[in-house]
Amino acid sequence: MDRLKAMQVFVEVADRGSLSAAAIHLDMSRAMVSRYLAEMEQWVGVRLLHRTTRRLSLTPAGAETLPRCRQMLEMVGELRSAVASPEDAPRGLLRITASVSFGARHLAALVAEYVGLHPGASVDLVLVEHAVNLIEERVDLAVRITNDLDPNVIARKLAVCRSVVCAAPAYLAREGEPARLEDLSQRNCLTHTHFGKSLWRFMRDGQPVDVPVDGNIRANDVSALARAAVEGAGIAMLPTYLAADDIAAGRLRPILASFPPEELGIYGVYASRRQMPLILRSMLDFLAARLESAPWDAQAPRPARA
Repeated sequence: MDRLKAMQVFVEVADRGSLSAAAIHLDMSRAMVSRYLAEMEQWVGVRLLHRTTRRLSLTPAGAETLPRCRQMLEMVGELRSAVASPEDAPRGLLRITASVSFGARHLAALVAEYVGLHPGASVDLVLVEHAVNLIEERVDLAVRITNDLDPNVIARKLAVCRSVVCAAPAYLAREGEPARLEDLSQRNCLTHTHFGKSLWRFMRDGQPVDVPVDGNIRANDVSALARAAVEGAGIAMLPTYLAADDIAAGRLRPILASFPPEELGIYGVYASRRQMPLILRSMLDFLAARLESAPWDAQAPRPARA
């Protein structure tokens, strides 16, 4: 019996909650998954899973066995990476998700560069404006911009995401430039449906300050807010990775530069370290090297530190 494969199957079934979902992820038949589970239980000498027609759950012995299997699989993965030949190249399919704005503006170009360097690799890029469930959606890597990571996932910080409050010169000429953070509450602010939709967070004298904002345009894609701001519709808080080009071209002008918005982290998020495929490890290293310096910030003036 391939005990390593049996452990992998057991962990996948436990994580995904069904034999069918594990079979799809492992690219094997449901019957083969059942066989490996039976062999795993025969090897350890106890039943690991309660199985009914409607649900699957760990037995007490299964709950004890699961973290040990994870640890063993992780050790094997680290060993294989340590002894891998320099000639080994990333191969296979990597499914990556990110926001529409970051994916279209930066990640797509990086993915194109990566597959150009590694002809045996391919990427399925899923751009959405919500955080997907990595296991249910069969996603290998999520690029997330947040300060509130799910404790059940593993994350590697790739870069810092800075934001800038800005508006079109025409809007500022018409309405005047705000002098204080509190002035934003009296202005037409273009807000994101999910992030900071009614409160914008800034740093003042080293402390966070929340400012209530509102306006007549809200969108679930920050690219749409950037476009509306360029058209003079109001004031927007935009990530510098998106606003840099418009600021450099004079289409947008930063305001309230003495009060920088809260910084967020850009993370590569994945479900497990166990037997991490070479392509996933390689992509994380590649993205970290390309994004660490937040290259878009070189095009846009950074707000002064409060």
